[in-house]
Amino acid sequence: MNGSKSPGLAGFGIFKNTTCHTEKKISVFFSIIFMTVGILSNSLAIAILMKAYQRFRQKSKASFLLLASSLVVTDLFGHLINGAIAVFVYASDKDWIRFNQSNILCSVFGICMVFFGLCPLFLGSVMAVERCIGVTKPIFHSTKMTSKHVKMMLTMVCLFAVLIALLPILRFRAYQIQASRTWCFYKTEHVEDWEDRFYLLLFSCLGLLALAISFLCNAVTGITLLRVKFKSQQRQGRSHHFEMIIQLLAIMCVSCICWSPFLVTMARIGINESHSKDTCETILFALRMATWNQILDPWVYILLRKAVLKNLYKITRGCCGVHIINLHMWELSSIKNSLKVAAISESPVSSKQINLQPLGSAGQ
Repeated sequence: MNGSKSPGLAGFGIFKNTTCHTEKKISVFFSIIFMTVGILSNSLAIAILMKAYQRFRQKSKASFLLLASSLVVTDLFGHLINGAIAVFVYASDKDWIRFNQSNILCSVFGICMVFFGLCPLFLGSVMAVERCIGVTKPIFHSTKMTSKHVKMMLTMVCLFAVLIALLPILRFRAYQIQASRTWCFYKTEHVEDWEDRFYLLLFSCLGLLALAISFLCNAVTGITLLRVKFKSQQRQGRSHHFEMIIQLLAIMCVSCICWSPFLVTMARIGINESHSKDTCETILFALRMATWNQILDPWVYILLRKAVLKNLYKITRGCCGVHIINLHMWELSSIKNSLKVAAISESPVSSKQINLQPLGSAGQ
């Protein structure tokens, strides 16, 4: 049977043929740096979100602030829990046999790795869908996308990520200590059983699907914003369009660059592990790349705002010595302005008012 192995010894088989050797000082340095930078950046993002929520309580921004807050809080807890376990493992000289006799710590570590890996990707795709609906269908968004619906979506996303993380435990499959002896995940060496391959492929396919949805929705949103920018005669809408396009490009680039190596590596191992050329060092590098996505998330979603873009533009214009774009006065925020411009252009009430104006003037 699949669960014939003792849970306490399931994760130690990899010690026999360990081929990955990492420098302890360098590895500890990376873990501490990643955890510290991640905690500081996400804490700063949470503070900015709370301040923004207190200043702007418009209905149009409620869903964005709620999703952004959930993403930042998820990244923060991911750095806290995974980082603390990783530092503890390094401090214990990676002696898993001594402190992990019952395989409880490895199971918790593996569950956290899967959950905090998939949940931000899912939240990013939900944010992209919400933003796409808000820009392309502003009336539907303002009437149907209420805070209650957003909270329901967040609950479903979190429960789905928890289910995927607990799936091996429910099937009596223990998470495995990886070759570097620094983290736990699905079985990635000597993968022969179909169920081990299934877990790797499920994780990779869900992550790549979330990235594809984010890419598609952000592309549609960017194209829509460009069309509105070139068609609109209003000068007030141009600056926030420029800001929104920069944010969308940054989100797509960071997510794809950081997560694609790890997801593709896991998928390649799951498809054909016996002929896979991925070494332990390659997997560790891909894992650190994925960790950087959680560090950069708050800077992309929260800190890449109008003030930063305006200062960057001034510096660039000063260096180049040419006037590329005539920036106008920045207004409230990109989300509110884009919804306002799109709602005015598509609202049936505005079209009725335009049609009634000639009649009123003729009557006079």
